Amino acid sequence: MNRALQWKLVAGFILVFVAGGITGAFVGALHARSQVFGPHRGMPGERMRHWIRHELDLTPDQVAKISPIIDKASAQLESIRTETGGRVREIVEQAHQEMAASLTDEQRAKLQKIEARHQHHRGFHQPRMSPSDHEEPNSQ
Repeated sequence: MNRALQWKLVAGFILVFVAGGITGAFVGALHARSQVFGPHRGMPGERMRHWIRHELDLTPDQVAKISPIIDKASAQLESIRTETGGRVREIVEQAHQEMAASLTDEQRAKLQKIEARHQHHRGFHQPRMSPSDHEEPNSQ
């Protein structure tokens, strides 16, 4: 085997190794993102219970006593998360409505597609506004 072929093989192996590392990092980041930002309904209480049980080495009796406290805190946190998510959606929708007045019809259509794609991705199925709904109320 000549020298040039050996270097090409070495370079090929290094390239495959680097590509695998990048792919692994990308998949790992997606997984981590889904764990951090994914749906958490019902999960925070279980995670909190599991963490406290293991960190404090609780007995089953202690776990039974603190479970109602964890359930209450979990329900309160879920309520805050839901309320905050709704407020964020309202603010973004309001900003889009205000921006739409300065956009062309083509740009409004693109904005609506972006909104629809975002809502589908996040699982929101609220009716969207038509371009005429974006017009300023004082423009009549």
